[in-house]
Amino acid sequence: MNISLIFYSISYVFSLMIKKKREPLQKELLQDQQNEIDAYYIYQSLAKRTKNNHNASILFSIASDEKNHYNILKEYTQKEVTPNKLKIFFFIFLARFLGFTFALKLLENAEQKAQDDYKTIGDSYPRLKEITRDEEKHERKLIDMMKEDRLAYIGSVVLGLNDALVELTGALAGFTFALQNARIIGVLGLITGISASLSMGASEYLSSSHEKHKNAGKAATYTGLAYVITVFLLISPFMIMKDAFISLTMTLGIAILIIAFFNYYVAVAKDFSFKKRFLEMAGISLGVAGVSFLIGVLVKSLLGVGI
Repeated sequence: MNISLIFYSISYVFSLMIKKKREPLQKELLQDQQNEIDAYYIYQSLAKRTKNNHNASILFSIASDEKNHYNILKEYTQKEVTPNKLKIFFFIFLARFLGFTFALKLLENAEQKAQDDYKTIGDSYPRLKEITRDEEKHERKLIDMMKEDRLAYIGSVVLGLNDALVELTGALAGFTFALQNARIIGVLGLITGISASLSMGASEYLSSSHEKHKNAGKAATYTGLAYVITVFLLISPFMIMKDAFISLTMTLGIAILIIAFFNYYVAVAKDFSFKKRFLEMAGISLGVAGVSFLIGVLVKSLLGVGI
């Protein structure tokens, strides 16, 4: 009797240990199940909204995969999960304003942890390997097959953005020490920037008109718009603040934020390295600003130009 009691106690303790081990795993599986049903509704919603039949068919295909993944996980959790409406709205909002390629790759990147989990526990839950195969190969390849103007002309955006950052931060830095009047510097920056944006747009039009795969008008528009938007952001501190040096400091901060945001966008959408591109663009922009500031010092001291 005592031996039976001992064996019962041991088996009971082991069952508790197994239960405790499975509880966190069940929690992770439920979270993964939540992500899959959310992704299903996101892909479905975007597929219905897009007018491009090619993109719509890809989105419907991925949505079907996500629903299948949800059903596989439901077999293990034995629970239904309701979609997270706020998350779905957020990604649809991102897709509308920043492009569906960026939004969907950001969504897939967020699911990377789940894929790592599936590899770890794949032996205990064999069907999770099926999800891993889809996520690693099928879905990302399908996303790369989608066609989107803002990514097709990303080179034009880079051209406009980079030129505006380098040229205008340099010009504003030079004007700041030479003139030291925030409002006048802002006006000069605006005139310089608008003129340069028209010149850049025209140059991109001429360059793209010789490339068969590009629409010259669209390329010029993307280049010009990127330049103009950057100009208004960079000169805004000079139009608001009275101190020219504080304005310049704020402008350089805005330039860093623009570079960080844009490079993060490209890194996600095009699978590039964020750190390398960010440091390269930031280094060039700040380097040119520093040299231009020194030129402004020389102009003021040698020529006596100032206000």
